[in-house]
Amino acid sequence: MANESRYKMSQERLDKLKEELEYLQTVREKEVAELIKEARSFGDLSENSEYDEAKTEQGKLYSKIAEIQSLIENAEIVEMTAVAGTVGHGSHVKVRDIEEDCVDEYQIVGSQEADPMDGKISSDSPFGRGLLGHCIGETVTVESPSGPISFEILEVN
Repeated sequence: MANESRYKMSQERLDKLKEELEYLQTVREKEVAELIKEARSFGDLSENSEYDEAKTEQGKLYSKIAEIQSLIENAEIVEMTAVAGTVGHGSHVKVRDIEEDCVDEYQIVGSQEADPMDGKISSDSPFGRGLLGHCIGETVTVESPSGPISFEILEVN
């Protein structure tokens, strides 16, 4: 497992994953087992679509359980950086796109919590990496598919 990558996340995200795993392994696994049992009671399994669907659901469930177990086993807890005015994990950052002259706000989070549509940017993304360690007033240039983009850091909370 030396080649396994680490998944950066907050302790809160790790706790949610553990809760989800517990639910899947107890409640959901019993529900799927009941679906299979019920489908078997319909008779011939070779032409039983309910049985096929239940087995497919069971496969998806086991796949999801394995995925969550891998995330938990390879979790790397990222603590918030507590340096005032400097961008770190957990920071809320207000930046101004210099070329477009528009202002946006983001939170720098671990890779497992990233949700760009909600303003949560992974610290592993080019933008997140570019902002880390920089202070209010600094200009940061980030490489994007369309070329370099420069941002001025306006606020860090």
